[in-house]
Amino acid sequence: MSHRTVQIRVLNGSDIRALLPMAECIDLMGTTMAAVSQGRAVIPLRSVIRLPGGKGMFGVMPGALAEPDGFGVKLLSLFPGNVADGYSSHLGLVMLFEPEHGLPVAMMDAAAITAIRTAAASGLATGLLARPDAGDLAILGAGEQAHTHLEAMSLVRPLRRVRVWARRPEQATAFAEAEGRRLGLAIETAARVAEAARGADLICTLTGAKDPILTGEMIAPGAHLNVVGSSVPSAAEIDTNALLRARLFVDRRESTLNEGGEFRRAVQAGALDESHILGEIGEVATGAVQGRLSETDITLYKSLGIAAQDLASAHLVLERAREQGLGQVIEI
Repeated sequence: MSHRTVQIRVLNGSDIRALLPMAECIDLMGTTMAAVSQGRAVIPLRSVIRLPGGKGMFGVMPGALAEPDGFGVKLLSLFPGNVADGYSSHLGLVMLFEPEHGLPVAMMDAAAITAIRTAAASGLATGLLARPDAGDLAILGAGEQAHTHLEAMSLVRPLRRVRVWARRPEQATAFAEAEGRRLGLAIETAARVAEAARGADLICTLTGAKDPILTGEMIAPGAHLNVVGSSVPSAAEIDTNALLRARLFVDRRESTLNEGGEFRRAVQAGALDESHILGEIGEVATGAVQGRLSETDITLYKSLGIAAQDLASAHLVLERAREQGLGQVIEI
């Protein structure tokens, strides 16, 4: 019996950055997260293993979407020490399959997709939850996500002030200089988290912190937070007081209950329960759940990242790559 050959399009990071502009990815996250909240996606919890020797972790994130129709998986290594060697801390592949015969059709750089779609989801949440006049941004962390989040924030709110803090001051300085030149904006560096957050009405936490760096009393009334850096149950970037002060929205309830370090710590301390999650961001996007109720509300989007975001992004990238003839096509 003869078998037809299978063609897979391989796309690298520069292909993906060219094919997935941030503004369009923010719009895509709106429709994707609405679909997730409406039950039009199959997204099991990710499987993560800690690697022997403690250098990193390996995660498997499978999923299937009804629109666009298809399924696939993200395979991702997380090595926090990579930055010192010039690599992304998140490396791996997104594999896409088509729905008719289950053929693998694409293999893409997961680092580029993760960097863009994570910030785009925060952009969606900020557009929905932040005050219309918000524009004083504090960025905590100066890695890859800091660059993409600054771009996303600048697309959904006119920024009038940007402050950055990082555990390594030289990294914050390099970020401020490079991004300040790109945006034509004087980006300030802060020596302490409290200094960066003081009076900010937009705060993005993008660190590898194991324990809280941002506390509730540091957050100004009316602020919106995107809490992004912690993606395993053992890590938390903000304290329980910050959660208690905020109207909490998540990418997916099930993920937060099982993987949200900040939320799980607060539950274990008896400070709150599942009812503190007011809704998924997809429910806010469709109007099923109310977001901000007043100018003084603190709103908080807890981002863990889900496979639906990767698969929808990858599907759009693949469509455009086919139209433009980008990437390498290999046969297996």
